[in-house]
Parts: sequence; C-alpha cells; structure tokens
Amino acid sequence: MMALTTDKAGSGARVPSYWEEAKAELIKRDRIMKKLIPQFGDLHLVGYDDPFSTLARSIVGQQITPKSAAAAWKKLLLVCPKCTPTQVLKAGAEQLASCGLSKRKTVYILDLADHFKAKRVHAHQWDQMDDEAVIAELVQIRGIGRWTAEMFLIFNLMRPNVFPLDDPSLIQGISVNYFSGEPVSRSDAREVSANWEPWRTVATWYLWRSLESAPTPVPTE
Repeated sequence: MMALTTDKAGSGARVPSYWEEAKAELIKRDRIMKKLIPQFGDLHLVGYDDPFSTLARSIVGQQITPKSAAAAWKKLLLVCPKCTPTQVLKAGAEQLASCGLSKRKTVYILDLADHFKAKRVHAHQWDQMDDEAVIAELVQIRGIGRWTAEMFLIFNLMRPNVFPLDDPSLIQGISVNYFSGEPVSRSDAREVSANWEPWRTVATWYLWRSLESAPTPVPTE
C-alpha cells in the first residue's frame, strides 16, 4: 500500500469533489462504514499532483517498508529535486543507485522517465480516459503492474470507484472489519465491495485507515 496521505478539509489540500457525497452514501447503506467513517472526522484522501513523480514514488516503494521507501525517496529528491523525467535521465543509473535503489528499480525509474520524455505515454489525456484505459497504458511501462496503476488512479487521478483487489491491506481491512479476522477470498471481497459502488475508492481508503497502526505488506509487481 502506498503511504496514506491525509489532511483536513479546508486546509487548502486537493479534496476529491465526491468525498462528502460518497461518505454520506456509504454511511447510509453499509453498517460497517456507518461505524468506521465517523472515527476519522474530516480527514480525507489527499492526492499527488504530478503524474511522473507519483509513479516514480510508487516504484521506489515497491516491496519495502514505508520507512525505507520514505528514506529512499528523500535521497532521490536530493539528486533530482524536482523529480522530472529530464532530471532523472540526466542523473543516470549510478546516481539513482546511490539513493539506495536496487538495480531493478533503477532500471524501472529510468524506463519511466524515458516513456515520459519520449511522450510514449499520454499523461495529459489520462484525466479524460476511463480507468481501464489508463491502466492498460501504464502497465506497458517496466515495473508498473496493475496494483501500481490502481494506486495511481487513486492518488493522482483520484478516481472514485477503484477497487485494488491485489492490495493485501485492503483484503486485511475487509477481513478485520467484515469477517472478524477470518480469511477472505477474492470473491468474498468482491461481494462486500458491491455495496460500495460507485465509491469503492472511498471505502478502500477508510479500510486502509483502520489498519494504519499495523504493518502492511507491499505487493510484488
């Protein structure tokens, strides 16, 4: 799971336009959300504005703890303060590796930068494309699988109905909150999520929040 970014409404953060409507609907129709949502007051999802840095940050965070990911990201920003494709390509593999990135992640981030620099992705059109079309384009980039693409839909495009079924923290959240900690199958998860549509992103966010104090594994891409 990506680091959970939160803020309070009214503080100047980019608030999803649908958030309050989604909260009201989920509270009305789902008994678990009715108990869970009020626990977090006016906290809400806060998105990252820049597509390239959002994806680069996702790659940095793959398969390591949030603390390690934050440390590596901080080092990368010392090398590439603006984290633009041009800066990343100019830094090259050796400097990126010095940030604590594995050889594989270094290759992935350079490939991401090359895709953006060469305009092989259509970032300026993503906000007008449907979810699956964006995912299909993103997974063509090395190191980006469906999970990372879905995190991008949530944290950058702020799409309201994303259901990242491969996210272990989401499955854990469903298990803890809906099944008293019992194992949950993918079909169980889908059945629970049907009651959340078209606000599955919001329900997912609250389930993540419910587990914040617990360590969460990161899916392998």
